[in-house]
Amino acid sequence: MKNLLATALRYETGTLLVLDQHLLPHCEQWLVCDSVETMVSMIQRLQIRGAPIIGIGAALLVAHLLERGRGRDELLEAVRILREARPTAVNLMFCMDRMAEALQQDNWQQATITCAEHLFDQDKILCQAMAGHGAALINENDHILTHCNAGSLATAGVGTAIGVITEAWRLKKNISVWVGETRPLLQGGRLTAWEMEKAGIPYHIICDNMAASLMKAGRVDKIFVGADRIVANGDFANKVGTYNLAVLAFHHGIPFYVVAPHTTVDVSCETGDDIPIEQRSRSEVMGVKGSFGEVSWSPADARAYNPAFDVTPATLVSAWVLDSGVYDQSDIFNGALARLG
Repeated sequence: MKNLLATALRYETGTLLVLDQHLLPHCEQWLVCDSVETMVSMIQRLQIRGAPIIGIGAALLVAHLLERGRGRDELLEAVRILREARPTAVNLMFCMDRMAEALQQDNWQQATITCAEHLFDQDKILCQAMAGHGAALINENDHILTHCNAGSLATAGVGTAIGVITEAWRLKKNISVWVGETRPLLQGGRLTAWEMEKAGIPYHIICDNMAASLMKAGRVDKIFVGADRIVANGDFANKVGTYNLAVLAFHHGIPFYVVAPHTTVDVSCETGDDIPIEQRSRSEVMGVKGSFGEVSWSPADARAYNPAFDVTPATLVSAWVLDSGVYDQSDIFNGALARLG
């Protein structure tokens, strides 16, 4: 397999490396991934995270194991296990289904390696297309709010929502960004802020519960977020807290955009009610962990509710920015996503 380089994932000289996103922004440490068990653990512990990149990372691992001499039956079992590593992010299923198809070909060895490389290269192209479409929606001097991390850490390319933001900055639109911290795991405050620093884009981190007051004060012009799954009617799942922002944006008349590649669209789900929502450990909301260590602020026996995602209904979305273009509500309600599928 050829060398493949992205912000959070590398395949170099026969070694698959994952940037440990647990340790960002203070430490940039690359970890070797050479087994299904390791990749599943990395995905579930969010050392590698973001819907597109976890699917691509899993695909590269399968191709890597093939090059290590694993047989077709063992690789098909690896695909099955990896496919189930996280239930909400449909890109993982998309990539594993493509790899399973390649493994069934007569020339399965070459087909599997080619498929993994294509998934990586394709995501870069899709990200650049979304960036261009989305940047056209941004005006000079806009104040943009985003949630979680939908940037180059979450994709093989420039990102989805953050790719739009960085493209607008490249076009010298003089934007600034409100970075929602994104409790409970602080993907905004740790990861998106890290990406803003790298790009040199002006930003402020805010607590998630500050968004409403900023909107009321007229200090948010547009909101861009990513997605882990978009279903046939336009509803979408994203990091928990996204629905809050959509409701607030609707109330304040602020454009609210979701940015994702077609690999995030799941037309087999009719509405957001059909999306499985991952429930995560109570420990994540009882305290905080990071490169600084661990802090707990809750009673040891406290009960907690911790869904990783929420679902935003299509009626709250101003437009869907995909690699194929920008779709408004009339497009979506007339079956644009079903035609993409």
